[in-house]
Amino acid sequence: MTESSHAVFLSHTSQDVEAATRICEALRAAGIEVWFDQSELRGGDAWDQSIRKQIKACALFVPIISKHTHERAEGYFRLEWKLAVDRSHLIMANKAFLVPVVIDKTADDDEHVPEKFREVQWTRLPAGETPPAFIQRIRRLLSPELSPMSAVSGAAPAIREPVPPHGRSKVLLAIVAVVGSAALAYVVATKFWTPKHAAAAGANPSAAPFAPPPHSIAVLPFVNMSGDKEQEYFSDGLTEELLNSLTRVDELQVAGRTSSFYFKGEHADLATIAHRLNVANVLEGSVRRSGNTVRITAQLINAGTGFHAWSQTYDRDVGDILKLQTEIANAVASALRVSLLGDVVGKIELRGTRSPAAFDAYLRGAATARSMRGAQSEQAAIAEYNEAIRLDPAYALAYAARATMEVAYAQEFATGSAIVQGMARALADGNEALTLAPDLAEGHEALAGHASASLEFARALGEHERAVALAPGNAALLAEYGRFAADIGLTERGVAAARRAVLLDPLNPRSHYLLGQALHSARRYGEATRAYEASISLNPDSPYGRAFNGLNEYVQGHLQRATELCEARPSQWSDLCLAAAYEKLGRRTEARALLDKFKSAQGDAGAYQYAEINTQWGDLPAAFDWLEKALRLRDPGLVILRTDPLLDPLRKEPRFWAIERALKFPN
Repeated sequence: MTESSHAVFLSHTSQDVEAATRICEALRAAGIEVWFDQSELRGGDAWDQSIRKQIKACALFVPIISKHTHERAEGYFRLEWKLAVDRSHLIMANKAFLVPVVIDKTADDDEHVPEKFREVQWTRLPAGETPPAFIQRIRRLLSPELSPMSAVSGAAPAIREPVPPHGRSKVLLAIVAVVGSAALAYVVATKFWTPKHAAAAGANPSAAPFAPPPHSIAVLPFVNMSGDKEQEYFSDGLTEELLNSLTRVDELQVAGRTSSFYFKGEHADLATIAHRLNVANVLEGSVRRSGNTVRITAQLINAGTGFHAWSQTYDRDVGDILKLQTEIANAVASALRVSLLGDVVGKIELRGTRSPAAFDAYLRGAATARSMRGAQSEQAAIAEYNEAIRLDPAYALAYAARATMEVAYAQEFATGSAIVQGMARALADGNEALTLAPDLAEGHEALAGHASASLEFARALGEHERAVALAPGNAALLAEYGRFAADIGLTERGVAAARRAVLLDPLNPRSHYLLGQALHSARRYGEATRAYEASISLNPDSPYGRAFNGLNEYVQGHLQRATELCEARPSQWSDLCLAAAYEKLGRRTEARALLDKFKSAQGDAGAYQYAEINTQWGDLPAAFDWLEKALRLRDPGLVILRTDPLLDPLRKEPRFWAIERALKFPN
């Protein structure tokens, strides 16, 4: 113990001595000095003073955390922890000192661990198994010239285990990810967010060479450290806002939200996450909120090495969140050596609010829109957006979100004059959002949805393209644009955009589903089948992937397969598929019963679908009658008239040409 400035102190319980011994032996074998008591005497003034001196003199303090430390209300290790925490307050801000290690599945928000330990992310060394990468990390921390670390509130930044080549060492991530690679943009249709289930596409990380774009990043869900599950919407929403801020940096490729959140609450190592999302870097952190005060710890980690590129802790008022988003985006861009231009800063600032209450209401609305379905939940989300706007009438993003939800509600649940009124409110909100923030991508996307639902396809196309240009890393905007472009006949452009969305958000079932729709419109049925199957594998409970895959099989003449798919998960869209397939199979009574059921549920709002069914039944006069009625009613389903294979028998007729001309599709 001749060089105290290079010694590592291991603190452990008696039950964890075996794991602690493994860690100690691995470090000592690498020539690292370790202070590690195995005597278990735990008493005597001389021994006590020796321990105190070692904690005061060591270079790194490594508390070994486990279920045993969680269960023990008393123990000498708790005094060691207190002494180390006390010392951490005296250490300069840019020096690492606390290096928590957990040897089992203990959560890193364990309330029985000092807050200083919880402020940093923990290294996972299951049963004390110590990989070479962890040893290299400790060496780096012990060498001041090799350790340019940023402060984490006086303690060491999170020391995450560097990822071994084959990803064997597991790291429990309490926070999780978003997917990297951008070039076009992304949509706000997370209202359709569906939960993950089965394993997603993308197998063993070691199965293929891993060469992600160097400026790619996934933003993992920041851990809610508030001790209140009801605050989860805040930490998740703050993560999403930060993610969206980064999508505005042209040189940065940002993973999509759904894929980033896919691993939330699960055990996964960085190698697995990085390979699945094809990103070179991961931004993670934690959020602790108390009233209007929030502490945010953020850390940027190189996914290939596990080393930190940057970390920082911020204590702010919720009203300063906008400035904080800009600071973190600037820090990340600087660490990755990309430029954060002034106009990007402006876009981040203009879209938000400095009212803590308005920001809170907006996040509650966004959480409701993502996690629930049905008329009541959509109205609940609109109510939260109403409150956000009441509290801050200049909150551009809240206007855009409310406009998007108003269009969805009007098209799905409203009837009669309520549809007209809802669409008028949506148009007013979208315009107000852009008056307040002309470069707000979400505002343009809201107007694109309104224009498409209003059959103003040229205007919708322009708004979609403007949205993706303003948010070049937004996977959701890109997916919606791709589906729309393919629907109106711009198939190559649409398929390319939809494929890019899947690359950005590979674990999002909706990305694959919208790619399937774009490929179907392009008459690339085999590829569409594969996209739908990928969507189904990610979310087996959703009826949409099966219903549209069934229609995709139907137009290829695969009637039995179409029937199997559409019978598996009943929905209005599967009824459409089955009405057509049953007729072709000679099951006419069942086919007509399904059409009657569809009409009973939809009324005249299903005019376009009735035209499709009658076309497939061979009743072309009835099909044209319904199609012309759909035009009079401004049925949003008409968006696919130009590419819909179910209407092919009508295309040579003058009545069809007249309807297509009236819709004024852009070329």
